[in-house]
Formats: sequence, C-alpha cells, structure tokens
Amino acid sequence: MKRKGLLIILSSPSGAGKSTLAKRLMAWDETLRFSVSATTRAPRPGEVDGKDYYFRSRSEFEAMVAAGEMLEHAEVFGNLYGSPKAPVEQAMAEGRDTLFDIDWQGGQQIRNSVLGKDVVSIFVLPPSIAELDRRLRLRGQDSDAVIAGRMAKSEAEISHWAEYDYVLVNEDIDRAEQELTTILTAERMRRERQPGLSEFVRGLNREFASR
Repeated sequence: MKRKGLLIILSSPSGAGKSTLAKRLMAWDETLRFSVSATTRAPRPGEVDGKDYYFRSRSEFEAMVAAGEMLEHAEVFGNLYGSPKAPVEQAMAEGRDTLFDIDWQGGQQIRNSVLGKDVVSIFVLPPSIAELDRRLRLRGQDSDAVIAGRMAKSEAEISHWAEYDYVLVNEDIDRAEQELTTILTAERMRRERQPGLSEFVRGLNREFASR
C-alpha cells in the first residue's frame, strides 16, 4: 500500500536544536529526502551544485518564482533563497518524505502552497530563554553582538509557535528525537495517507463473502 510522501517542516529559534534534530531524523530514516534550497549567492569552496544548494543567477531564480516553481522563497542579506517544487513533488510520488529545515516564514509559505495538505509542521522550543542563550554561547561560533541579535530575533520567531501542528520542548535532545520520530510514524499511518487501504479492506470483505 504505497503512500504519498509528506512535507515535514521543522522550525525553531536559533539554538533550540532544530538542525541537530534534523540530522538525527535523517539518520533514523535514510529514505528521507532533505530539501535542497536554491540560492543566488556564489558557491563557497567545496560546495556542490545540486547537493549543497542549487546555485542560480538572480534572473534564473526570479523566473522560477514567476513560473510557480518555488514552494517558498525569501531574500536574506541581499541573496535569494527558496525551495524548488519539482524535486519535492517527485519525492512525494515515490512515497518519500521531504524534510525542510526552515524558519516560520518559509513554513507559512509552504503550508499555504498547493502542497499544503501534505505538510506536517513541528516547532521546537527551548526549555527556557536562559538555556537558549547558554546554548548559543556554548557553540563558540558567534560574537556577543551576533548572539544578542539572534536572541532578539528569537522572540519574534517563538511568537509563531501556535501556527504549527506539533510543538516540542527540547530540554533533552534524546527525548526530543524520540518524540519527533513518534510524530512522523503516526502521521505516516493516518488513514487518508494510505491510498491502497480501501482496496485492501475490500479484499478482506471478498474473503468473508467466499467463506
């Protein structure tokens, strides 16, 4: 009973654990497809077109948007970023789920797209703001000014938690991972997502009739 693939949206403020959970989810199920974004920025050393990003010129990117070939898109620091629709539709037809590690704005656009009915959205919250600040500092990657900017942005991001289907509080990463895989397992088993189920039950009824 082949099912149609899902679009799994994972969002959180920076430092809440979204990227770690995304990596763990991909390791949990290797059939998951991670959504590769398109961008107008130049490739960095070692980056591969089609693997890290789909690198496109601004005119090519804008043409894709105009043709309705992007599920979501936004401009960040002068560069355009977006999620191409075609690879997602192909994965769905193959019964494979696509994972999106995106912010609330991208998630909102995908939920409002033509594929919105196949979206499962999950927002990850930190256990406290103090812990969020601690995690950002523990990374050792950003200056105090950058961390302050991320913390300021977090308040606006967290305000959108109620738009999501599920909300996880990531106090313990192992428990959050277990909760995440439980959500995905249950969503895959929904009756409406098993297109061959009606025919299977009809077969059972024919067995009853032949007894």
